[in-house]
Amino acid sequence: MPDFSLEAEAGGLVAGVDEAGRGPLAGPVVAAAVLFLEPCPPELAALLDDSKKLSAPARERAFAAIRVCAGLRWAVGAASSKEIGAVNILRATHLAMARAVRRLGMVPDLVLVDGNQPPPLSCPVRCVVKGDGRSLSIAAASILAKVTRDAAMARLDRRHPGYGFARHQGYPTAPHRAALMALGPCAHHRKGFGPVDAARAAPSLSASIR
Repeated sequence: MPDFSLEAEAGGLVAGVDEAGRGPLAGPVVAAAVLFLEPCPPELAALLDDSKKLSAPARERAFAAIRVCAGLRWAVGAASSKEIGAVNILRATHLAMARAVRRLGMVPDLVLVDGNQPPPLSCPVRCVVKGDGRSLSIAAASILAKVTRDAAMARLDRRHPGYGFARHQGYPTAPHRAALMALGPCAHHRKGFGPVDAARAAPSLSASIR
């Protein structure tokens, strides 16, 4: 379970950053930043873990608790599918992370980032492999990013029915791939991703591309 040891060891203002949505074929990549101004209260810490290990209802409960918890700041940033196609998914992820950190409204002394690829920020960055299972700040950020992105994909599902975005959040599941080939890509599918480009290039589908 994540704890507050990395933040306490670093001292000062330490923000945790994580993302959701690097692997999907559609939709934005979303990042969140969480900065505890005081140690994480036990009642909130009990709700936090790697978002992938939590059920959807557990993520929703943690999401609500994070947003109303005193003694922390949080922010969310995103990069659109168009931006992903223009600069590639890694750079777009870093762009979303930078936006989230800027929106905190204060400059952290250190940013703990889940993974091993540091974004170019104007403050010190430390990468933490599997950080969402080690740091409460990163775990909180992972939940904010995941719930925010899932809600965005539910909205896209209503605007572009037929792909099943609310069920698979744009990930390359078999039903999503089948819908992509049958319907062609919509405006929120990511250029440069193999299955999307294959569907876009298929001559028989050119008239159905949205």
